Amino acid sequence: MTGGPLSHPSQGREVDAYVALGSNLGDREAHLAAAIEALRARPAVRVTAVSAVYETAPVGPPPQGPYLNAVVRLRTQLAPRALLACLLEIEAARGRQRSAGRWSARTLDLDLLFYGSLILDEPGLRVPHPHLHERAFVLEPLCDVAPGLLHPVLGKTVEDLARNVRDPGTVVAFRPGSGARIPEKADE
Repeated sequence: MTGGPLSHPSQGREVDAYVALGSNLGDREAHLAAAIEALRARPAVRVTAVSAVYETAPVGPPPQGPYLNAVVRLRTQLAPRALLACLLEIEAARGRQRSAGRWSARTLDLDLLFYGSLILDEPGLRVPHPHLHERAFVLEPLCDVAPGLLHPVLGKTVEDLARNVRDPGTVVAFRPGSGARIPEKADE
């Protein structure tokens, strides 16, 4: 484990955390909206910002449909491992089956991107997310909520990282259809 200023956060101390949301099975809009509402319902978690929703091509073996992606900023008192457990519970409640394989289609994918300025490398939990700097489908929505956020390992802002992988044809703003709407308002 590598520790930064928040390597051992104490219970009760609030930290900003960023979570990527993705879905490419079933009612994608409803899955994202339900995940946001489930986060809002959790004790010790406040949703403070929600990005726009983007549609992206799948990464992984075909055939798969396109993804919807978004990012939320949370203010939380949960420790990183407890927050990860919360995310996994929400995925499972929406029908996520992790046994299907790493690049398989999914109803819901929730990835912990940042937890304050913590640098953590443990089995099953790496923060910052080890691949976020390579993924335009994560960086574009992350730019909506935290363009100036500094990556504690790479020493670059989210906007700088996004600029390096930006391809306007692969990450496009999603026009909501007739399904469930993504909540845009942050918690008060």
